[in-house]
Amino acid sequence: MTAATHSPLFSQVPDSADAVLEGLDPEQREVATSLRGPVCVLAGAGTGKTRAITHRIAYGVRAGILQPSSVLAVTFTNRAAGEMRGRLRQLGAPGVQARTFHSAALRQLQYFWPKAVGGSLPRLVDRKIQLVADAAAACRIRLDRGELRDVTAEIEWSKVTQTVPADYALAAAKAGREAPRDPAEIAQLYSVYEDLKRDRSVIDFEDVLLLTVGILQSRQDIAEQVRAQYQHFVVDEYQDVSPLQQRLLELWLGERDSLCVVGDASQTIYSFTGATPDHLLDFRARHPGATVVKLVRDYRSTPQVVHLANGLLAQASGRAADHRLELVSQRAPGPEPVYTEYTDEPAEAEGAARRIHDLIASGVPASGIAVLFRTNAQSETYEQALADAGVPYQLRGAERFFDRPEVRKAGIALRAAARFGGNDSLLDDAVDLPSQVRAVLSGEGWSPQPPAGSGAVRERWESLAALVSLAQDFAAARPGATLGDLVAELDERAGAQHAPTVQGVTLASLHSAKGLEWDAVFLVGVAEGMIPITYARTDEQIEEERRLLYVGVTRAREQLHVSWSLSRSPGGRPSRRPSRFLDGLRPGSAALAARAQAAGAGGVERGFTAPAAGLGAAPRRTRRVPARCRVCGRTLTDAGEMKLMRCEDCPSDMDEGLYERLREWRAEQARLSGQPAFCVFTDKTLMAIAEACPDDDRELARIPGVGTRKLNRYGADVLAICAGGWPGQEEDED
Repeated sequence: MTAATHSPLFSQVPDSADAVLEGLDPEQREVATSLRGPVCVLAGAGTGKTRAITHRIAYGVRAGILQPSSVLAVTFTNRAAGEMRGRLRQLGAPGVQARTFHSAALRQLQYFWPKAVGGSLPRLVDRKIQLVADAAAACRIRLDRGELRDVTAEIEWSKVTQTVPADYALAAAKAGREAPRDPAEIAQLYSVYEDLKRDRSVIDFEDVLLLTVGILQSRQDIAEQVRAQYQHFVVDEYQDVSPLQQRLLELWLGERDSLCVVGDASQTIYSFTGATPDHLLDFRARHPGATVVKLVRDYRSTPQVVHLANGLLAQASGRAADHRLELVSQRAPGPEPVYTEYTDEPAEAEGAARRIHDLIASGVPASGIAVLFRTNAQSETYEQALADAGVPYQLRGAERFFDRPEVRKAGIALRAAARFGGNDSLLDDAVDLPSQVRAVLSGEGWSPQPPAGSGAVRERWESLAALVSLAQDFAAARPGATLGDLVAELDERAGAQHAPTVQGVTLASLHSAKGLEWDAVFLVGVAEGMIPITYARTDEQIEEERRLLYVGVTRAREQLHVSWSLSRSPGGRPSRRPSRFLDGLRPGSAALAARAQAAGAGGVERGFTAPAAGLGAAPRRTRRVPARCRVCGRTLTDAGEMKLMRCEDCPSDMDEGLYERLREWRAEQARLSGQPAFCVFTDKTLMAIAEACPDDDRELARIPGVGTRKLNRYGADVLAICAGGWPGQEEDED
């Protein structure tokens, strides 16, 4: 996190309202001091919007203008809400409610349900996909796993756009959605799904908002009670508000206008869930007297990164593009973005892993590096490549930090040591707080040196190491702090879900990277068909893909690496080309963009493959062949299934004996290298080898998971085992 946009960790609480305003730039200060009437903050990426709105709330509270309990700040993720609560606590405004829309609505629903409906609130289901499967079974409609996910997403979209089953087909057509099944079938599934919920007395995530809206609309007395409690509202990421969330916000507000919204139309990337920037863009029309403040000073990224980000949006079209913000970097110059073309996806992953390894060796912390991709299915290749390079990583979207078993156990151990520390021999020689924490956590698996390789053991160590680092920062900020003080700090952080930084390279999809930032970002797979994704066909869909890439670019503070591969697998046809969004922006692409413009394409047509820069060949149409199961012919989408080239449930023709010999050999290699077995080859790769039984290097290289490095390192051994021998075994002489 940059010092310019974020409060320092464990900073002292400001001693006055005026002190809250110190360090804000003129525009941020205008946001913080505009406490009357409607306020619209148009905030570009990296401009300190969270800093501005948290200081605004804290300034209002500290100046006596706002009562903490009367303020409701809403955002879209538990992480963002937790961060907001943490910052407000540091600024001396701990009583303010900062929640997600769903969390705030659920509290109200639980409280008012007995009064409005009677009885207890129906059980909330975490995942609705099983209910959708049951609805499909009741309708005698066969859905595979991919279709189940797609139909579930359609039901979610219908509910947040307040579309009932009977209106689904018309609403989907009007919105330009491509239904995964016949619209009439989806409408039927949606209707039966709702019936099943009622029969089983359960509600889903979207029902929380729908039921809260229903109660507030039908019960004026309850609506007035809520409005008496909350009189001032702040909405972060306002460009992501759905029609249902906007309706709930209007019911919370009533006839009042004490509302501050913050957003950036150029970061609208969730329209598939029902999000729309229209509420942000129409704010001034709905509130003619609104104060509007633009934040364009970018404190996150270097001028080189900002230049690329601005260039991406300069080529955009549509309503959001008409309201784009031209960012101005406030940082010193840095390196130019690096663009790299690879022959195939494994080579691209290996290349990224090598560069990441070098960055870490040069002093960049692993936690300051991210690999961002368009789809989650791309993750496995990069997990494998990073493991091969001995680089620790963490998957974005995994279990929350304070919910991890090792973190809970560490908290119990620290709490016990704080209570009975005088009787603990571990603490006898630990004179300062960090030493005490290291002594306690050494009994939980922490050690001064990390374990070799990656996997679960390394992940546990990284969690404990994050607590050790947190203790060091806490002790530096509060000299004389005790173990009990640290335990209290951990309890507050757990309540706010304000996790410390885990040392590991982040692997994340572009969607899940929203709101985060790193020193170095690797944008991988930036090729036609991936970004924009193949199924993005309309102008609106293409423009959202551009905004998604813009979000990825603006996650980088200093170093940005952009890459793509010409084919999917080694030896494959090199038919891919870099994303059209890079035309005219990456070195050597200006001529290509000009040719496309002259041809009247306004960019390279989807489905055409252009030559690499500098080559004179004409574009040619390529046919994208989906990966299909070699047994049943079904299209494969799961990364593990694509590695096997068959469905998980389809019968295998694997040579069991060969598979066991490969496993024995892998175990020995893992022992010799001191790494987990999967760092040699994953189980799926071994299965694929045992099914293919390759005869030579070329056949072995075609198997996903066998990259150039592994082919060079292990190829001879694997081929020897496949031939019925053993590595190093000499043939018997007659």
